[in-house]
Amino acid sequence: MNYPNGIKKDNKNRQITNNISHKNRGMTLEADLNITNEYYREIDKAYIYKKPTPIKITKVDYPSRDKTVIKEAFFTIPSTTDYNGLYKGKYIDFEAKETASKTAFALDNIHPHQINHINNINRHNGIAFLIIRFTTRNETYLVMAKDFLEFLEKNDRKSIPINFFKEKAYLIKDGYPARIDYLKLIDEVIGGI
Repeated sequence: MNYPNGIKKDNKNRQITNNISHKNRGMTLEADLNITNEYYREIDKAYIYKKPTPIKITKVDYPSRDKTVIKEAFFTIPSTTDYNGLYKGKYIDFEAKETASKTAFALDNIHPHQINHINNINRHNGIAFLIIRFTTRNETYLVMAKDFLEFLEKNDRKSIPINFFKEKAYLIKDGYPARIDYLKLIDEVIGGI
């Protein structure tokens, strides 16, 4: 039987698991953030958007206007972070990542140019942070840029252990209608902008 949420069950009502594809990792977190940001815009709380990936289209199949297909494209420049916008007159910029690990977040998930970008936003008094979701733990954390950068400066590790998140980051509780109400935490951390 196929249920509306996409979970498939067999005749004995057991969940059927298929091979997991890694091509859309992070899409659940991204979808939750997009819904949250849309809600923020609807209530005029903040204007934060997903940044488009910068690509250059080199080959297009154009049989008709409604059947145009991009056949070849490439990334023009490395993208920076996932989201940016304005909140209470302040620039806000953050990266969102998911991990299936229960014990740590691998730092190879964040590229050096992204770390540099987060550092630059932080140095110029923008609100910079990361949102990291541990999917197997069902926990989502907000890590302020200063704490993330301090960890990188003081450690030679290839990952950030879960204890760091429990001690230095902020657990974001699932909510409604804002699924990931990270601005509530930003207000608490920064002291209400």
